[in-house]
Amino acid sequence: MLERVLLLTLLLSFLIAVLLSPLFIPFLRRLKFGQSIREEGPKSHQKKSGTPTMGGIVIVLTVLATTLFISIRFLAFSQEILLLLLVTVGFGLVGFLDDFIKVVLKRNLGLTSKQKLAGQLLISILFYIGLIQMDFSTEITIPATSYSIDLGWLYLPLIIIMLVGASNAVNLTDGLDGLLAGTGAIAFGAFAVLAWHAGFIDVSIFSAAIVGSVLGFLVFNAHPAKVFMGDTGSLALGGAIAAIAIMTKMEILLVLIGGVFVIETLSVIIQVISFKTRGKRVFKMSPLHHHYELSGWSEWRVVVTFWFVGMIFACLGIYLEVWL
Repeated sequence: MLERVLLLTLLLSFLIAVLLSPLFIPFLRRLKFGQSIREEGPKSHQKKSGTPTMGGIVIVLTVLATTLFISIRFLAFSQEILLLLLVTVGFGLVGFLDDFIKVVLKRNLGLTSKQKLAGQLLISILFYIGLIQMDFSTEITIPATSYSIDLGWLYLPLIIIMLVGASNAVNLTDGLDGLLAGTGAIAFGAFAVLAWHAGFIDVSIFSAAIVGSVLGFLVFNAHPAKVFMGDTGSLALGGAIAAIAIMTKMEILLVLIGGVFVIETLSVIIQVISFKTRGKRVFKMSPLHHHYELSGWSEWRVVVTFWFVGMIFACLGIYLEVWL
């Protein structure tokens, strides 16, 4: 019975996203919510200027509708689901404000870094308060071992680092058509499997809802993209995957399953440090996907390669947690 509910969640969220996107894209175009392409980016991206953005609204609405329907219809609506939706919608709202300021108000930088961080911190703290109300364990376990350590009050800084770090790492990955939608579907799919195996049925259902929504969105976001998810989608997905890792007590495993996001972030950090200390760039451009573009790879080749790497990380994560 529960296996059918999981499959229904995946199919329903996919269907909603596929049906909602064609209605939403013309609406975004009429409102002139078009993407501005930065001049210092790859020249091949200039032709994407004006492509509707803020499509992440479709993802967030789909996840919200699917999760609520499945939870109310087949499961008891739990505090776990409430907290997962809080993070997803909350981070999505921060991203929406950033997109709105950039696209509608024509302020290229959107929210300031302090404003964006303040919003992320607020949601992270609310999430932590919700966990405390559930008498949530502050222990973390090393994958593939029985070793664990109780962080106590240090668990709050960990949650903040995970939520803020993951949201920004996922945001950096959203730079090519279908790149984040594909790698996101793979990562959330891995957590759906792991959550199910560990008995976190609600979390698994939520993860499946995200997988279906991003796959449905990918139908219109694959190269050449008809719509971009913008910060609305990328920040929501980043917060959601960190919240799932926390809720399932797989905090450390997030680094492995989200390996593509980690590598993208490290490429930016390495580039900045190298340029500021040595005056030289390690990569032709960061994040890393742009480096391969400027090395002569087609956009589709870069995306598919990163999908494949993401699949390897996901399989390794499942192997470590399930079979070791």
